[in-house]
Amino acid sequence: MAKKVDNKKAGPAPDPTVDEVEASRAPLMDHLLELRNRLVRILIVIGVLFLGGWYVTEWALAFLLEPLSEAAHRAGRPLEETIETVTTAPMEMIFVKLKMSFLIAIAVGFPYIAYQIYAFVAPGLYKNERAAVLPYLFLMPVLFLAGGTLVYQFVLPTFMDLSFSQEFSTDSAKVVYLPKVKEYYELTISLLTCFGFAFQLPIVMSLLARAGVVNAGMLRKGRKFALVIIVFAAMFMTPPDPFSWVLLSVPLFLLYESSIIAAMLIERGRRRRDAAEAKREEEEERREAAEEARRRASVASVTTPQGTLPAGE
Repeated sequence: MAKKVDNKKAGPAPDPTVDEVEASRAPLMDHLLELRNRLVRILIVIGVLFLGGWYVTEWALAFLLEPLSEAAHRAGRPLEETIETVTTAPMEMIFVKLKMSFLIAIAVGFPYIAYQIYAFVAPGLYKNERAAVLPYLFLMPVLFLAGGTLVYQFVLPTFMDLSFSQEFSTDSAKVVYLPKVKEYYELTISLLTCFGFAFQLPIVMSLLARAGVVNAGMLRKGRKFALVIIVFAAMFMTPPDPFSWVLLSVPLFLLYESSIIAAMLIERGRRRRDAAEAKREEEEERREAAEEARRRASVASVTTPQGTLPAGE
């Protein structure tokens, strides 16, 4: 009895490599529950840090007032004199402390917040994408701190020197700069925030370059347009005076130039990876061709050649 031939074609062998993103697929409700749990953890941490930050707000305000005090002494105030700042509204100081406590909680808790955000989105990323994003999480606070240091060490003292330089006195009147705590605090925080976020420009450009949205050639050609945009952004982000525009525009343009260098390095690394991938594919094709040739040779060696029958048979 003839054997029944199975006409079904054998499907391709399953890929032993499991897709990471597909393996992490979960129902929408599971993602929402995870998002809720992570948000709750973030709020708890911020709440605890907010309560702890309340007890160090006076120290933080005293730290922020140091550039003001040093500028006053440079302007001629006696070194032994304590520089006074005033509040002019009921409960004003309490609200200033509350804002300061909240900012302390955000600043101290940022690593934990960033980790929770990364842990939520990481399952949707491939391994190489996670490796590409992770360094930026460490670089972001470093650049923010660099922008804040520039404000505290140079920008804010310069602002205060200009403010105290406007003092004058005559025989009939005397004009003295008497800063308000709320206005000084809001100016300081706005400058720290603007410079800190502005210093994230290399990270933004690097991510865009890694995604293929921009490249080094585009950034080089767009220098003039970038300069105009940077100046307008500085006008929007800083107090309305040309001095502050220059103070923010110059480092921003330097950061833009550093973004070009970062894009060049990313493109160079991409070319190296592409070349290595092409080489691996070429070697794989050669290996498959060699295996196919060996298989055909082995089949030919075991096949008996059909000869012609002798005459008379």
